[in-house]
Amino acid sequence: MNTATIVLDYDGTLHDCIAIYAPAFRLAYDGLARQGLMPPRAWQDKELERWLGLTATEMWDTFAPQLSQEQRAAAGAVVGEEMLRQITIGNARLYPGVTEALDRMKRQGHRLVFLSNCRSAYMQAHRDAFGLDDWFSGFYCSEDFGWRSKPEVFLTIQAHFPGPFIAVGDRYKDMELARTHGLRAIGCAYGYGPLEELSDASIIVQSPAEIPDAVDTLLA
Repeated sequence: MNTATIVLDYDGTLHDCIAIYAPAFRLAYDGLARQGLMPPRAWQDKELERWLGLTATEMWDTFAPQLSQEQRAAAGAVVGEEMLRQITIGNARLYPGVTEALDRMKRQGHRLVFLSNCRSAYMQAHRDAFGLDDWFSGFYCSEDFGWRSKPEVFLTIQAHFPGPFIAVGDRYKDMELARTHGLRAIGCAYGYGPLEELSDASIIVQSPAEIPDAVDTLLA
């Protein structure tokens, strides 16, 4: 059987992160509203999904560019700390079928690599909460690389793991990684990006359970 290094996005691909992001965002937003920096507003989960998969800097630049760097940093810290608390109290959740899909790819001899636009502490919290080290051979997050893009971080992955490589993710950033480096890509339509962001995907899946079969198809 042919094997590959599978570069997996995390939030929106393996982790259903709205469960911990939504309460963290609302906490930070309510704080900004109390300071008179944003108008009071009740946010629905669906409205927040557009920012999942972005770096914190990209999110605040898009959402509230009028805030000062200090105000954004303070609000971002609230979001980050609350998300870590949500993980600690057990509110983080993987999508159904994720552990079985990871088990299958690992058994088949594929090398699994974690690549996310997240903070190091966030990545470590998930490693601890879900025992991700049982499946993944490498962990890479944007913060550890000065918030460089996924295509840039991939150069380090490429230096440490053999090809061929397959990128898996739910957002345009994952497709950009594949396009930049000429990789085959699996687009996750169940995640948080609109379907048009996956137009460059080699194959599109509707659930994590379909990822191993998609890998097999691409390697056939």
